[in-house]
Amino acid sequence: MSSRKIAVAIVLCTGLSAAGVASAEVSGSVAVVSDYLFRGVTQTNEKPALQGGVTWTHDSGFYLGTWGSSISWLSDADPDISSQVELDLFLGYGGKFGGSEVGYDVGLNYYAYPGDYPAGFNSADTTELYFGISYKFLSAKYWYAATDLFGIPDSSGSTNLDLSAKWEFSPGWTGTAAFGKQWISGSSGAADYTFWKLGVDKTFDNGFAIGGSYNSNDLSGLDDTFVLALSKSF
Repeated sequence: MSSRKIAVAIVLCTGLSAAGVASAEVSGSVAVVSDYLFRGVTQTNEKPALQGGVTWTHDSGFYLGTWGSSISWLSDADPDISSQVELDLFLGYGGKFGGSEVGYDVGLNYYAYPGDYPAGFNSADTTELYFGISYKFLSAKYWYAATDLFGIPDSSGSTNLDLSAKWEFSPGWTGTAAFGKQWISGSSGAADYTFWKLGVDKTFDNGFAIGGSYNSNDLSGLDDTFVLALSKSF
């Protein structure tokens, strides 16, 4: 097992021990999307993806979970790569400042891409630390890459900032507006880019939801993508 995976496992075990036996709950979801976009960039070559995840939340504010999606970006880049799955492990702690409406969220996300790789390939597995803050329907989250970012050589220390607004404008109907900036360490700014999203979702009483969003980035001119999603929460 790699040192990064060992570190994640240790933190997971430590967090579970610290949580004790107090009240907790488990939630999750499964989804089908017409395109898996991550920070405005397709991970499936503009094809559909199957996704799902489970989160365990302790009433102290501590949480951990896993999330996965089908992908193709690695095998699209190199046919000798067999990885077709992204598997994330995350843990964190969240709450509110002094009982106010200002919330915080701090944690770690480990992205794993199991599969066979050619000799000398720089691992795409990535560990990011994050800190988020929210107020009513507004939120911001800052990400810091503690490893090379998704296989980009010498990119440890890359950062990302996400800003978003999410509001219910009618019972069951939610609007979303988001803007993000990705900075790639070691690229002297040449690989940095921005991305944004406008979306609307409809949630039903049985846990099903449908949504649509317009997405774009400025990597090479405007790259417009419309994504449809169907999900079920449990």
